[in-house]
Amino acid sequence: MSDIGIIIVTYNSAAEVGECLDAAIATGAEIVVVDNASADQTIAVVARRGVRLIANEANRGFAAAVNQGFAVLNCPYVLLLNPDAVILSSLEPLLEGCKLPGSAGASGKLVDATGIAQTGFMFRSLPTAVSLTLEVLLLNRLWRNNPANRRYRCLGRDESSRSVVEQPAGAFLMVRRQVWQELGGMDESFYPLWFEDVDFCRRIRDRGLSLHYMPEAVAKHTGGHSIPSLAVEMRRVYWYRSLLRYSFKHFHPIAFRVVCLGVVTGSFLRGVADAVVYRSIEPIATYGRVASFAGRCLLFGF
Repeated sequence: MSDIGIIIVTYNSAAEVGECLDAAIATGAEIVVVDNASADQTIAVVARRGVRLIANEANRGFAAAVNQGFAVLNCPYVLLLNPDAVILSSLEPLLEGCKLPGSAGASGKLVDATGIAQTGFMFRSLPTAVSLTLEVLLLNRLWRNNPANRRYRCLGRDESSRSVVEQPAGAFLMVRRQVWQELGGMDESFYPLWFEDVDFCRRIRDRGLSLHYMPEAVAKHTGGHSIPSLAVEMRRVYWYRSLLRYSFKHFHPIAFRVVCLGVVTGSFLRGVADAVVYRSIEPIATYGRVASFAGRCLLFGF
């Protein structure tokens, strides 16, 4: 499979990346691991497998690391693979999906450790101002089957058939290298993570290209393995900041400000709720920081 390259971005992934690499190596694809300054034994685990490694001295963020991987691979088809994802099938279906007319790339089925499909995550519709506002107001969690959330998370969608999807998960996504070049890679301003893959899928759609879901390609996915390495308060700040950046970049100014208002209101509700649950004022301080930033965006833009 010399036509296929695999990029694995790691950050404190020592416990997961070994199994991921063993399965990736078995495909015969060219592999590059880009490490974002892990503080654990990730680099040692990768080194034992003998694959190409780019070891960053600082955390450059997910998007920048992906771009680094693309820059050193000459393969026409490149698979983005999370270090907590283990390939369980051939990659041929993804390759087939990439070669369909007008295709920019293809994704496969993600399953948990018990083999259950990760519905609502492995592919979604691109977010709208309504779906993101409901998300930040906790309404998608409290009323999971509301129409906007069902559309956003593709609930009830047939997961056994091939289809065109708007936003496949970046954990197991093959992209045509030519498309990456035409789009200028991933937007590194989504730092350190979140919404960079959503933005990339949005730009693919805006270019008139499509992404395909190929259920015959399967990977086991744990999910969120590197998130605990980030302080809880910073996870909140990063997620909301990236959400607002995406909204500012892709929504009408009025719709963007609706999202900003949702973040301000939702931050107040979450801060109070978390303060009660955890018996700490820290959530109020953190969500206050988020609300303050969203308020500035409401008035002045991102």
